[in-house]
Amino acid sequence: MQLGTILKADAVKSIASCTSKKRLFHDLGDLAEASYGLSAVDVIDALIDREALGPTGVGQGIALPHARMAGAEGVFGLFLRLEKPLDFDAIDRQPVDLVFALIAPEDAGVEHLKALALVSRTLRDNSVCNKLRSNSDANTLHTILTELEASQAA
Repeated sequence: MQLGTILKADAVKSIASCTSKKRLFHDLGDLAEASYGLSAVDVIDALIDREALGPTGVGQGIALPHARMAGAEGVFGLFLRLEKPLDFDAIDRQPVDLVFALIAPEDAGVEHLKALALVSRTLRDNSVCNKLRSNSDANTLHTILTELEASQAA
């Protein structure tokens, strides 16, 4: 599995301002609807339900919200770069500015976990995060996220 197979270029966005975690989930829902044809309401509800189980802010300014939902016909990625960091109840109590969300079918099983591990590995790379934080163009952000695996495959 590669990020390029789960993250479409039009599912990447830079946002100037986001006022709350709930507003962020609405932005992710809208992006999922526009990019993948998923129901924005269903995505929002799934993310909120999953977040109620425990925060998905993993530290160092990164959040990995994820959920399984009916109607998803594969694992889908969504990436948001927040120009103004948002309190996300992260484990290190630091605000979040990089958000990579995953939506998977209810019965995704190991595919969902593989995707989550791949995203986590990618965003543990400080050089990748620094590049993401220093760019606001959506196409550039998508390239940064997918270029590492492309260069490793060559």
